[in-house]
Amino acid sequence: MTLTKRIIPCLDIKDGRVVKGTNFLGLRDAGDPVELAKRYNEQGADEVVFLDITASKENRGALIDVIQRAADELFLPLTVGGGISSTDDMQALLRAGADKVSVNTSGIKNPDLIRMGAEKFGNQCIVSAIDVKRNDTLKDGVTEIVMPDKSRCWYEVVIYGGSRPTGIDAVLWAKEAEKLGAGEILLTSMETDGVKEGFDIPVTSRIASEVGIPVIASGGVGKKEHFYDGFVSGHADACLAASVFHFGEMTVGDVKEYLANRGVAVRI
Repeated sequence: MTLTKRIIPCLDIKDGRVVKGTNFLGLRDAGDPVELAKRYNEQGADEVVFLDITASKENRGALIDVIQRAADELFLPLTVGGGISSTDDMQALLRAGADKVSVNTSGIKNPDLIRMGAEKFGNQCIVSAIDVKRNDTLKDGVTEIVMPDKSRCWYEVVIYGGSRPTGIDAVLWAKEAEKLGAGEILLTSMETDGVKEGFDIPVTSRIASEVGIPVIASGGVGKKEHFYDGFVSGHADACLAASVFHFGEMTVGDVKEYLANRGVAVRI
C-alpha cells in the first residue's frame, strides 16, 4: 500500500491573526486563522498547522480560543506550536482540540520535554519543529552536506524564531528528537523561508534519509513544481506552505491535481 503524501497549509499566528514574512521577518497580515483554515478544509488539505510566533504566555488565551473555534468547525488534524514549555501546555492545547503539538526552542533547551510529552500523550502527538540555517564553516562533529554547486556545508539548528544559533548539527538533532519520542519532524530552512524558490532540498533529503519518522518540508514554495521537488528530490512525507495559499496564488486542490498528474500519490 502506497502512503499518500500530505499537503499542509501553515498559519503563523500573532495576536490572534495570521501573518506571513520572509526569512522570518517583515510580517504582514493574512487574515483570520479559522476562516483561512476553513477554506483549506474545503480545498482538501490533509492537515493544518497553527504556529503562535509570538509565543508569549499573555497570548496563550488567544491561541486557545483559535484552536477551540477551529476544532469546532474543521474536520482535519490540527497541529499547534509556539511557546510550549511543559506537558501542561501540551495538555491545554490537546484539550482545546489540537491533534498534535509542535515543540521547537523548548525542545532544544529541554530535550526531556519531548520524551515526557511522548510518554504522556503518545509519539503521534509530538512534532519536533527544527529551524535550520546553512553554515559554511566546517568543523568536527557536523554532518557535511554536498550542495548543488558541489560546495560543502552543514546545517545548524537555530532557535527563538531563527535569531539565535545553537551550534547543534541539524541532522544529529533530528535523529536525537526521534530517539526521544517525536513522531514527526517539521523542518524549516531559514535560507528558503518566504523566498519562493523552492524547499531546501539538500538538508531535507539528508534528514529524511537519516530518520525513520515522517519529515515535513517547510519554507520556500513559490510554484506547484516545488511541492513535487519536495516529495521526489527531498523525500519528504509532507510539504507545508503558507503565503501561496493565504494570498490565493494557488489552492490545495490545484497542487494535488498537479501532483497526481505527475504520479505522486495524494488524497484527492
